[in-house]
Amino acid sequence: MIRLLTAFLIALMLAACGAESPTEPAEETEATQSQPDGDEVETASEGEQDVSTLPEVPGDGIDIQRYERHVQTLASDDYQGRAPGTRGGRMTIDYLVREFSEMGLEPGYGDSYLQPVPMIELTNAERSDIAVELDGESLTLSYPEQMVINSRRLGSEPHVVEDSEIVFVGYGIVAPEYDWNDYADLDVEGKTVVILVNDPGFATGDEDLFNGRAMTYYGRWTYKYEEAARQGAAAALVVHETEPASYPWEVVVNSWSGAEFVLESDESAPRVDLEGWLTVDAARELFSRAGLDYEAQKSRARQSGFTSVSLDATASAQVRNDIRRGTSYNVLAELPGTERPDEAVIYMAHWDHLGRNLARSGSDGIYNGAVDNASGTSGLLEIARLNAQAGAAERTQLFAAVTLEEYGLLGSRHYATDPVYPPGQTAAAINMDALTVLGPTHDVTVVGYGSSELEEILAEAAERQGRHIEQEPSPEAGYYYRSDHFNLAKIGIPALYAKGGVDHREKGREYGLEWQADYRANRYHKTADTYDGDWDFRGVAEDLELLYTVGREVSESDRWPEWYEGNEFRSIREESRR
Repeated sequence: MIRLLTAFLIALMLAACGAESPTEPAEETEATQSQPDGDEVETASEGEQDVSTLPEVPGDGIDIQRYERHVQTLASDDYQGRAPGTRGGRMTIDYLVREFSEMGLEPGYGDSYLQPVPMIELTNAERSDIAVELDGESLTLSYPEQMVINSRRLGSEPHVVEDSEIVFVGYGIVAPEYDWNDYADLDVEGKTVVILVNDPGFATGDEDLFNGRAMTYYGRWTYKYEEAARQGAAAALVVHETEPASYPWEVVVNSWSGAEFVLESDESAPRVDLEGWLTVDAARELFSRAGLDYEAQKSRARQSGFTSVSLDATASAQVRNDIRRGTSYNVLAELPGTERPDEAVIYMAHWDHLGRNLARSGSDGIYNGAVDNASGTSGLLEIARLNAQAGAAERTQLFAAVTLEEYGLLGSRHYATDPVYPPGQTAAAINMDALTVLGPTHDVTVVGYGSSELEEILAEAAERQGRHIEQEPSPEAGYYYRSDHFNLAKIGIPALYAKGGVDHREKGREYGLEWQADYRANRYHKTADTYDGDWDFRGVAEDLELLYTVGREVSESDRWPEWYEGNEFRSIREESRR
């Protein structure tokens, strides 16, 4: 009744002013938006009308009871941590297919809900210590207290590094656009390179260096191993420090102690023989034995023109893997478009987690992955249900539950090489990973803030809830490069990664920051990431309705959201649209 009365009054005002009668119905307006606690929050200044044309959320919106049941099920012990290639992984795939089918969504990969992702599983069968020889002395670096090493090279024989010269290469970055080359005039063929985590911008805080405190892709360990391989190194060891890595040493051990996966399509990709991590204490001892001060060398590495330094030491180690070839699956469902079915908007979340590792845990060894990422997968199901309830939009909506995220974003990378809809015909991607289950917040966190025009739609939808968007609290962690949307961004598709913020509406900002810090320290990639009946899902409901609105808005229009000027993916997008 309020909406109808408002529309009627607007019509009278237009008539009184002599305006022509519009050919389309007057837009509905609301001066206030009801909040979950029943309070009304002003969304327009006095004398102004909120003329938002964004789509409304259908029905009663997000069904929190249904959402919570999804989380409980996917994070239960029965699903054994949802590792690809396991019984729990197969159960997860079956669950998703059944849910999508019951919603009435069509298969998203031809006549199937399943997009095969051919993979190679590498399970460590033998991992030696790292034996270091320097100046006639020996130093042993042991797993898992001081180091962890793996190999993603194929073959049943051990991958061996023997008497390999150890060289400190700073951040291990070759970035012409920043006039930075840590490998300049250096031959590391057959050598072992020791590399700092993150990038020089984080280390100095200089906003003119790289991206300041916000991590660039050059700061990611994945890049560092790739670059070391391109340079011909035999082994690459990244020094772990909690602040620049954004997670504690236990996360490294948990993530690197189970099976590793590579895509079958990457079989011939260049790789070092051994890749791994050193604790910062192990690095300090190694440098000290070599007559070098670790902190002084780290300070040198922050400066432009850094030159590498040999530790006058050698490393020997080996890893042997058991190899198993198999197939995991991205689960794809779609709601075909009515006007432009060959154009698509993608909602995505990864369904996999770390599985079970009895050797590393004192409890049942199950990495349940409740927040990471039963929360996002359940959100994907709820947004799919809302779209099915609302009916088909002008563009096709593709719902993608991707696999192998925890093993290098492999499922989304495979989709990027075998897309159902070409990049130039995909209007946007919206990712859900590790949703915020701390309760309702004033703010909405945008990871990779300042990337694309999708943020403008998000900001308008958030304002309708009496909220605002903000950059993530820890851009130095490089989260934009650590989840599946990144692979779609790399092929030019504007990709939004947003979730609830930290400024809790009732308990304040400090509460939210403490909650996130506690999650990273005590639950992230640990067996403690289990479902908690005390979680407050009110915020999740609001966040999912926001993401529904953003995707629905793009789906129901002919707009093509753009990357902002200066974004590294803008030129790729322009080329794909040609």
